[in-house]
Amino acid sequence: MRNRIKVLIVDDSALMRKALRDIVLTDGALEVVGTARDGQDAIDKVKELKPDVITMDINMPVMDGLTSMQHILNDYPEIPIIIISSLSTEGALTTFEALALGAFDYVAKPSGTVSSDIHVVGREIIEKVKLAYKSANRKNLSNRIRARSTTAPRKTAAYSRKSRMVQSNDLSAIVVIGVSTGGPGTLMEVLPQLPSDLKAAVLVVQHMPPTFTSSFARRMAEACAISFKEAEAGDVLANGRGYLAPGGYQLLVHRDGRLLRLSSSPVTQFMPSVNVTMESVLERCGGEKVVGVIMTGMGDDGADAMVKIRKSGGITIAEDESTAIVFGMPQEAINRGGAEIVVPSYKVADEIIKAVNRIQNVQKI
Repeated sequence: MRNRIKVLIVDDSALMRKALRDIVLTDGALEVVGTARDGQDAIDKVKELKPDVITMDINMPVMDGLTSMQHILNDYPEIPIIIISSLSTEGALTTFEALALGAFDYVAKPSGTVSSDIHVVGREIIEKVKLAYKSANRKNLSNRIRARSTTAPRKTAAYSRKSRMVQSNDLSAIVVIGVSTGGPGTLMEVLPQLPSDLKAAVLVVQHMPPTFTSSFARRMAEACAISFKEAEAGDVLANGRGYLAPGGYQLLVHRDGRLLRLSSSPVTQFMPSVNVTMESVLERCGGEKVVGVIMTGMGDDGADAMVKIRKSGGITIAEDESTAIVFGMPQEAINRGGAEIVVPSYKVADEIIKAVNRIQNVQKI
């Protein structure tokens, strides 16, 4: 078959290299052009084989995956790299560092560094390899580079821990942000741009394994001006506070419209589900206080809820195709009429602030 996607597999375990090779070869659209046993070997193989997509292990001898990835992306920024990482806390932290450095996405190994059951995430690996290849275009990359160079975190006193604690218990609006594939890196572009005095609570629903969300929440807490944490049952929504939905649960708002609660139902393809959280907020708080945001991700989670929010008087924002790592979720929201505002990722924070101010002005009338 001609024009197959060329994949380079990088892992120090011979067992993992074989298992990953077998997974990739189950799809006729893909081919394995080579394997590498460590980071330095990967650099050499990239120069020789010119792969379309790379799967990269993290913990390897000679040169680790993070270092290797930085060398590769410096010379070949157009080649997407998918991190294959363990589900441990250490693995999660390293994975987020890799995403911040430019990795396309990650797949979590189900049972440690050497996962004999890696086949259980085989379909996910194949899907992400194809998405990585499809998304690997210079226009998208150049937009993101330009965005990161022209948007710096707002330098305010909000970055001190002391100032974060000085908050009222007022709740003027609720911003619900939904993301999936490519989400961690995109959220790191958006959330740090929100000011500490934002007159809204921010709920973030990122499709992510349960063991990853606590680590990601801590990382976001260090980067954000608003206070930020992994959501827990009983948390009280308030202005200037952000909450990340924990993996494996649905994030809901209690009937009083202020308390958060977690639930193992309804069971959906993704737990948490953007759609479920948005509809809960809409039901409990009313559309006129809600800002819905959909950014990069495959599938259509959140698209229907965005339509409902907009029809109920809320404000809805979708990421533009020019910066979306994967345009699936925002495209569905746009096509169904659920996006009032469509902007690239580097303008999403400003649009959130404008939307919250719009809600504030209406409430003052």
